[in-house]
Amino acid sequence: MTQRVVVDPITRIEGHLRIEAETSADGSITSAYSSGTMVRGIELILNGRDPREAWAFAQRICGVCTLVHGIASVRAVENALNYPIPPNAQLIRNLMIAAQYVHDHVMHFYHLHALDWVDVVSALKADPAATSALAQSISSWPKSSPGYFADVQKKIKTFVEGGQLGIFANGFWGNPGFKLPPEANLMAVAHYLEALAWQREVVQIHTIFGGKNPHPNFAVGGSPSPISVNPGASGGVSGTALNMAGLDQIKSVIAKMQTFVDQVYVPDTLAIASYYKDWFTRGEGVGNFMTYGDFPENGMSDPSTWLIPAGVILNRDLSTVHPIDMNSPDEIQEFVSHSYYDYSGGKAKGLHPYVGETNLHYTGPKPPYEQLDVEKDYSWLKSPRWKGNVVEVGPLARVLMLYAKGHEPTKALADMALKQLDLPLTAMFSTMGRTAARTLESKIVADQMSVWYANLVANIKAGDMAVHSEAKWDPSTWPAGAKGVGFMEAPRGALAHWVVINNGKIANYQAVVPSTWNAGPRDPDGKPGPYEAALMDNHQLFDPKQPLEIQRTIHSFDPCIACAVHVTDPDGAELVQITVT
Repeated sequence: MTQRVVVDPITRIEGHLRIEAETSADGSITSAYSSGTMVRGIELILNGRDPREAWAFAQRICGVCTLVHGIASVRAVENALNYPIPPNAQLIRNLMIAAQYVHDHVMHFYHLHALDWVDVVSALKADPAATSALAQSISSWPKSSPGYFADVQKKIKTFVEGGQLGIFANGFWGNPGFKLPPEANLMAVAHYLEALAWQREVVQIHTIFGGKNPHPNFAVGGSPSPISVNPGASGGVSGTALNMAGLDQIKSVIAKMQTFVDQVYVPDTLAIASYYKDWFTRGEGVGNFMTYGDFPENGMSDPSTWLIPAGVILNRDLSTVHPIDMNSPDEIQEFVSHSYYDYSGGKAKGLHPYVGETNLHYTGPKPPYEQLDVEKDYSWLKSPRWKGNVVEVGPLARVLMLYAKGHEPTKALADMALKQLDLPLTAMFSTMGRTAARTLESKIVADQMSVWYANLVANIKAGDMAVHSEAKWDPSTWPAGAKGVGFMEAPRGALAHWVVINNGKIANYQAVVPSTWNAGPRDPDGKPGPYEAALMDNHQLFDPKQPLEIQRTIHSFDPCIACAVHVTDPDGAELVQITVT
């Protein structure tokens, strides 16, 4: 007997996401379908606008991993106009992107994904003294006394006894899938709460360089914030110019980021992963991985200076990295065979983003509905492909690419983690491997921030204070027609914006985002997207009313967490509803 399990929404961040899974009699997932249930449409808004202001609109595609669409947009215009930016602007952008990485990854782990592994209610059974001993055995983090954990336990008890779990109300507490001992659960909940306070400081880097967070300011041609040689704090850390007060604050924030990653995030990930080693054997999916590359030190035109290299890994083969041509019409294409869009040439043919179309055509069921007709259109996401291949993007792809390219810090860190867990490198191709990769990447990027910061300060001390070039700011210097692609590695994966400019205005604009690569539906050949394929890789639901297994794998891609979960049976009757109030 087969059953259709529906999880909707599994996330309410970056657009609503619906997962439908078909299971066999023993609960094994045999088919899975990922449906984006909200249309974006930013591309249509940008047509006809001045390309220099596109970033301000495009950045509003997402407020969670903020700034990434702004960066991709300004890079697209700069690429189209062959518009170089000053070295200081490049360093400032690197620091801002890196801060987003570390902030986003830590927030995802503790607040959007950890509760797939951590049983909050179980923490009430923990011995605070034993929890302290556990914490001190894996880290030198100072907040680890028995009294500290006893206080955290009291807070949890207040939630539970009051019948108001609040932020913890949407978990499947008591599910047999939870394997952590009570002490590990208490330690993780304590760090969950600490991360809430920590993240408020990290975003200061965006406010100092970009004026605000979310959605800091950018500028085509460089950075919008001038550098002041005034040693005083007339601008402080909240003025319009970057001075020593702001630089000192940034240095302090970087140090706090590195400490939290080293002493909390990395030890917690390894400790939790050690109890879920079976999750290193499921959830891989397609086995193909792609990165566009990012963190340039000599401009986007010099890939040899990028921290994260570009390329494609096929069939797990780390010995061969295939190059990417972002401009080739035969490489990156988007298909709409199962999407709520039409192409003028028909739904079966893929289009390169330069000639991409955004023709909305909803053919799905009229809400409210019970199940999707997956033989027809079933998602507002398109299906991107690289040379016809389904590829996964994100932290796992980046860590694998760095490892394949012989990046020594990555190899040393990954080998250390795998040795501690007594696992082979192939274990990274999995749900838990995806989660671990995000942690390893956070340390790699956080450590590199000190280098970029030192280079920026050295440039300023040497008298170089340029952060913006006006060389091609005036539209009269532009060609009548131009096109370009701006790409970056967003926290969730490879992101690119393609722009076509005619007579100083945007003629076509297409954004292919990480969630499109990972969460897209089946293509004309019937090949499932990464989310869909991962769920069909060795997943068995213990209880369809508590689809913890689905949440773990989908959340490992970081689509963000559900505020409410609805699960229905094949007849559409609601089995369980969990809402946050």
